[in-house]
Amino acid sequence: MTTATLAPVAQQPLAIPVREILPWALFTVLLAVLAIYFVGAEQGATSLIPGVYIHEFVHDARHLLGFPCH
Repeated sequence: MTTATLAPVAQQPLAIPVREILPWALFTVLLAVLAIYFVGAEQGATSLIPGVYIHEFVHDARHLLGFPCH
């Protein structure tokens, strides 16, 4: 009894059109910019939301990333 061995078939990577990636990339950039704003600048004169709720919510992240806050 003999068995035939097949050569492995080379797999081609999937081509993803830029049209499909672009909306997700823009959404990710928007979320990153909003996160950086709220962690780094949401207090005092640049505050968009009155009060200190956002500042207190991201307070530890500000210290972790090296932003001064008090």
